[in-house]
Amino acid sequence: MDNKEQEKLGDKLQRGINLAYRRLIEQKQREDGELIYSIKGKIVHIRARDIKLEPQSKE
Repeated sequence: MDNKEQEKLGDKLQRGINLAYRRLIEQKQREDGELIYSIKGKIVHIRARDIKLEPQSKE
């Protein structure tokens, strides 16, 4: 696998991760749920409706 193929695969993986995260947030917003993060070792609960998503770009 050459460098170009690795870069292309990395881009696909990143887009897939971003899409899964967006779908998770959208689902939690519909359910009025919350997401739980660890920030600097501290557990933080964030309401999904407080997260603002940027418009999805078409590529």
